[in-house]
Amino acid sequence: MSKIASNIRFLRQLKGLSQEQLADELKVTRSRIGGYEEARNEPPIDLLIRLSEFFHVAIDALVRGDLKKTNLDGLMKVGKNRILFPILLDNDGNDMVELIPLKASAGYLKGYADPEYIERLPQMKLPFLPTGKHRAFPIKGDSMPPIREGSFVIAKYIEKFEEVKLGTTYIVVTKDDGLSYKRIMNYNKKDTSFELHSDNKMYQPYKVKASDILELWEYTCCINMNQYDENELNLDSIMNMLRGLKVEIAGIKKDKK
Repeated sequence: MSKIASNIRFLRQLKGLSQEQLADELKVTRSRIGGYEEARNEPPIDLLIRLSEFFHVAIDALVRGDLKKTNLDGLMKVGKNRILFPILLDNDGNDMVELIPLKASAGYLKGYADPEYIERLPQMKLPFLPTGKHRAFPIKGDSMPPIREGSFVIAKYIEKFEEVKLGTTYIVVTKDDGLSYKRIMNYNKKDTSFELHSDNKMYQPYKVKASDILELWEYTCCINMNQYDENELNLDSIMNMLRGLKVEIAGIKKDKK
């Protein structure tokens, strides 16, 4: 049985629906659902989109993943029922922070919705972070001083655009520009666009339509790598430094008592 066939049957049964009930929800015939589940036919893209929205599971996961082996409670909504991606947990059930290495950032647009891509990313636990799903993103360029190229911004995932705080900085993931770290200063209801500003005034503000935004991550903290030589900025040194922050933060709290 193909993965898509197995996944449709698994998700239908998980919801406690018959083939006829699922067909009614999707406005197709019961025989079409039976054909998909028995791998006699494959659903067209328009039906894959409806399946994705109905089950809240990414199309990529429906087609390529084995959802029977996936913890569906570890999937997180992005945007308005557009896509899902996994939240990684350690053995104690704590959220893990995935680190996007600079060399891997170019592939983030293709991989952000792929559970296998996310699972291959380096992971770490930073216990001082506030509640929520966080990810560490590499910074390129000089548009957002004092944060410089080579630093990492650790940011919290924002599920709804209504949660955006104007004047706050975000990692904005768009179809055309990929990963950008900018300050959101305005929302235009008329054309449903956000105005993104650089703190470096040499760069002009620009607009991004809400429909073009794939993900939004709100700034939590920054890891400044400027004190390291360029040849020291390998993945192992970065990961060791980030893990060491637990000791540094604990020391600061202790000194304040």
